[in-house]
Amino acid sequence: MQPKLLRSDRFVREFPLYLMILPAVLLVAIYSYGSMGGVIIAFQKFIPAKGLFGHQQWVGVQNFHTLFSMPNIGPVIRNTVVIALGKMIAGIIVPVAFALLLNEIRSRLAKRVFQTLVYLPHFLSWVILSGILINLLSPSEGFVNILLSKIGIQPIFFLGNAHAFPATMVVSDVWKTFGFGSVIYLAALAGINPALYEAAVIDGANRWKQTLHVTLPGLASIIVLMTVLGFANILNGGFDQIYNMYSPVVYSTGDILDTFVFRLGIEQAQYSLSTAAGLFKSGVSLIFIVASYYLADKFTGYKVF
Repeated sequence: MQPKLLRSDRFVREFPLYLMILPAVLLVAIYSYGSMGGVIIAFQKFIPAKGLFGHQQWVGVQNFHTLFSMPNIGPVIRNTVVIALGKMIAGIIVPVAFALLLNEIRSRLAKRVFQTLVYLPHFLSWVILSGILINLLSPSEGFVNILLSKIGIQPIFFLGNAHAFPATMVVSDVWKTFGFGSVIYLAALAGINPALYEAAVIDGANRWKQTLHVTLPGLASIIVLMTVLGFANILNGGFDQIYNMYSPVVYSTGDILDTFVFRLGIEQAQYSLSTAAGLFKSGVSLIFIVASYYLADKFTGYKVF
């Protein structure tokens, strides 16, 4: 009886925590799991007037054949992978570099000021940031192009140039997220044994050699972990960012799966095709998630459960 009493006491003690997490669980259950039944639309010729549970014509995998025969599906997948890979690679390099530089600052006040300044964009939505970036990157009145003109460079239409658009998305995403992402690496830096630095100093190592032979090896495991886990988002190019800043002019290099699905389903009312595209993305993402967690466990010992 004693173990049961202990479990009961623990449940009573933790009951407020269960109540706190209940809204999040309900939201996930309703909008993530409850909506899974709708994937059946991908295998139907869906007519909204008949309703989700009405008698719909079953077409099997015909919607997938139609989807992959569309001339723009290849560029859309390519754009998604290119932009997502760019964000993932830059999203590792820049936070690591910033954490290393910030770690070298000895003034606690200066360190907090810099941290606060670079954290701020993370807490702003892309709706707000897109308006700021559209003004900053304007080819006629934007601050960035004004600076470029001062050094003799012709204005660049960052959001209207198909060649410049993917890089603009990568750079703007890194600008928004690198400050918050550096928190992980700052925590890892704090966990490196100070005795290693003392030994390196005794051996005559300068700051650069200490970084090369002590700091970076100390960060290696967390860098590998974040890189491996980043592969799970290889088909997530960032809908909210791109949707707020792209236009038909840059569809050739800026249209990603999420925006493609949105246009098919919401703007063109091709519900079956958009569901098929979304299901394809979810299936591939699931494979990458499973593979990334397997690799994370194999190389760094990271386990979710």
